[in-house]
Amino acid sequence: MPARPSPTAAPAAGLDPKRWKALVFIAIAQLMVVLDGTIVNIALPSAQHDLGISDGNRQWVITAYTLAFGGLLLFGGRISDLAGRKRAFIVGLIGFAGASALGGAAVNTGMLLGARALQGVFGALLAPAALSLLAVTFTEAKERAKAFGVFGAIAGGGAALGLILGGVLTEYLNWRWALFVNIFFAVIAALGAAANVNEPVGSRNPSRLDIPGVLLATAGLVALVYGFTRAESDGWSAGVTIGLFVGAAVLLVAFVVVESFVKAPLLPLRVVTERNRAGVYLSLGLAVIAMFGLFLFLTYYLQIVKGYSPITTGLAFLPMVAGMITGSTQIGTRLMTRVPPRFLMAPGFLVAALGMLILSQISVDSAYASVVLPGLVLLGLGMGTAFMPAMSLATYGVQPRDAGVASAMVNTSQQVGGSIGTALLNTIAASATTAYATAHVAGVRTPQAVARLKLDAMVHGYSTAIWWALGILVVSSAIAFALLNAGHQGGSAPLASGGTQDEEIEVPIPVIAH
Repeated sequence: MPARPSPTAAPAAGLDPKRWKALVFIAIAQLMVVLDGTIVNIALPSAQHDLGISDGNRQWVITAYTLAFGGLLLFGGRISDLAGRKRAFIVGLIGFAGASALGGAAVNTGMLLGARALQGVFGALLAPAALSLLAVTFTEAKERAKAFGVFGAIAGGGAALGLILGGVLTEYLNWRWALFVNIFFAVIAALGAAANVNEPVGSRNPSRLDIPGVLLATAGLVALVYGFTRAESDGWSAGVTIGLFVGAAVLLVAFVVVESFVKAPLLPLRVVTERNRAGVYLSLGLAVIAMFGLFLFLTYYLQIVKGYSPITTGLAFLPMVAGMITGSTQIGTRLMTRVPPRFLMAPGFLVAALGMLILSQISVDSAYASVVLPGLVLLGLGMGTAFMPAMSLATYGVQPRDAGVASAMVNTSQQVGGSIGTALLNTIAASATTAYATAHVAGVRTPQAVARLKLDAMVHGYSTAIWWALGILVVSSAIAFALLNAGHQGGSAPLASGGTQDEEIEVPIPVIAH
């Protein structure tokens, strides 16, 4: 067995005392991007009423953002590799702030939808730049563990925090502040990054941009994400849905073929064919399917069934956020340099599945303290423990010139996973709700009984979907355990060596025999 890499002195980039300040501003930017994924959901009903958005166009407030963001992530990641991560980071922040200001000032539907699409464009530039900056800035094992612990907690808990902040801003100010608040985050992060973020010399990729790859990847990802959006609204067997999925498959297969022979690929296949990174992308994407579907169901359950206000609903998610922070910073950070990633990710996903098992027991009469609270705590604890090593391993050992696109793949797996989770689990819940109502409608006569049946059917649908989410988390755990064979990240990150071939820059040495 090859010798384990011995801990060495941090490279020059690691000696920069500004790097911990840089982490603060990178984390603020990441929080802004993650928050935006859910904060607008809470504000959407008010925005729809204020601007007169039709029910048919309402979904586009969300879809315009997810399509641009998900479709352009690989492009944004490669731009950060080519033009410089710090530059891409700051441009992304400024653009995101401008798009948010435009959306907050929207006077009609078209203006709001355009602003949301523009947010997605700059988010696709910003998100991979943030993660790749973290990867090239923190290369010493213990510091990398702490930095990714913070980043993982934000990536996991930011969506729930968005529900809280969205509720507060919508209830006490108005829906426009759900967009205006991004300006505050972006200005602080941009000013801080300009002064404190230092990108290591020689980590850029001098290659030309792969235009055919950009076109194929962007079109394929847009078709895939939009396909799941249409599946949710039109059904899985609708002609448009099937056409989008077929088109996405053709475009993405063509993309892989093109990337295998072009001189400077948008996505070097070495990034995704390495066993550990492939395992991270797949298991993380599946876990996000389960988690994002749960956010949707619990939000509706707490507001419609239990009668919670938007603020109370947001606050109800706080225990999950606390669990994520604990799992990421106290468990993942402390064990990442001692334990192979699969012994953190696989058990973490199983703990989250246990939380899902508890949440699957919800009923119309369930008490928050006895069902929802323990389920959310376990879900957060498990996800936080798993997310942290996943984020780190996804960029651990990759060539510096590929750090941006490797980071973009993490975001792509999350974005596509979120789209699949919302569409797939919502469809499952709707079908289960209809079946339950049909099976129990006989003998229901009074208005009170009809209202109760509707609630029981709705909650049954949520519970059924949560059972599916539980199964997905178990599969995610199995994939993490089976595919990941990297040893603990206990030495200086190979990323710092700046080798020329991915094969020469080994990921952590396997310590478990298969």
